[in-house]
Amino acid sequence: MEEAVNLALQEFGVPREMVQVEVLDEGGKGFLGLISKQAIVKVILKDVIKESAKNFLQQVIEAMKLDVKFDIEEDEDTIKFNLYGKNVGLLIGHRGETLDSLQYLVNVVASKYREYDRYRRIILDAENYRKRREETLIRLAKKLAKQVMETKESVELEPMSPNERRIIHMALQDHPYVETYSEGEEPNRRVIIALK
Repeated sequence: MEEAVNLALQEFGVPREMVQVEVLDEGGKGFLGLISKQAIVKVILKDVIKESAKNFLQQVIEAMKLDVKFDIEEDEDTIKFNLYGKNVGLLIGHRGETLDSLQYLVNVVASKYREYDRYRRIILDAENYRKRREETLIRLAKKLAKQVMETKESVELEPMSPNERRIIHMALQDHPYVETYSEGEEPNRRVIIALK
């Protein structure tokens, strides 16, 4: 029976904890040990995308010796890991860069199992950092739009990640007097806020 399970694990390329095993027939030695009957097992992959992401994230946290835990929220399209704890700031990094990089790595690891499971995007957040940062960027966009209207001069923001630029663009997309566009090459691409 163990041989059948090990063959299935090899076929799927996953560790034992990512599967559920159901024994359909234990097999046996047969009559006088001459005609043996092979075991038949049903191996079902657990939520392999979530499990691979969870295992990888836990390994990173342990390797960094951080006092950080996480909860998992799921919906149809995403798996969100909410990190919290004493050292969570180290996982956020400057303007969320470390958090973004870790999120990228977790997605890469999980995407290896796409053929076995319905892929869902993985989001990492740390004590609601992403929501707070989004609110800060929206306030900044509105404040700078007001400045552009008063001074009639364009404003160039500091370089931002694609996600942060998108937040600025969306915050001002319906503004009647200013427009936004991006300039430059990564990683120095920045948003410009100008009069229409």
